[in-house]
Amino acid sequence: MIHLCFAGGLRVSELIGLPLKHLSLQPTLSIRIVGKGRKERCLPLWKATAADLRAWLEVRGAVAVPELFVNAEGAAMTRAGFEYILDKHVSTATKSCSSLSGRSVSPHQLRHSCALTMLQATRDIHKVALWLGHADIRTTEIYLRADPSEKLEAMEAVLPVGLRHSRFKAPDALIASLFEQELCKVPHS
Repeated sequence: MIHLCFAGGLRVSELIGLPLKHLSLQPTLSIRIVGKGRKERCLPLWKATAADLRAWLEVRGAVAVPELFVNAEGAAMTRAGFEYILDKHVSTATKSCSSLSGRSVSPHQLRHSCALTMLQATRDIHKVALWLGHADIRTTEIYLRADPSEKLEAMEAVLPVGLRHSRFKAPDALIASLFEQELCKVPHS
């Protein structure tokens, strides 16, 4: 569930409401998502995600509900159930990744992580919007605010050639020092 939530950039409601019949493992690896406003999108699956889903289907067995993900009683997974599973895995991960200690990880952060990963990989906000199922590109622009490297690239694109970061030569040590201090203020992702 966690892998699919991240890989697909799914909202929790999309994940827990995903019907088994919307999963395609043959001939193409994909899922059909019905998102907000009943808007549909079809997402290809990573091979690793498909392998995880095949393993889940073996464990899941035959149940009476149409949803792909079920709880221990065979009923449809709930939002609270998924949050419980995520919390349990974050707690386990904290033992080997101390930076998670004291941090709250929400299901929606998996969606944000997917969006930022896709934005960094494609450099195309329209592709990210399509993947996430955003009806309005302005919703996707939130991810530009979260990625300072995108801001720096945009800024450098409009600066005169002589002032661009890679070509700027400070006229003296004081200005060079100030320039370096300003760069240190930019948070790195």
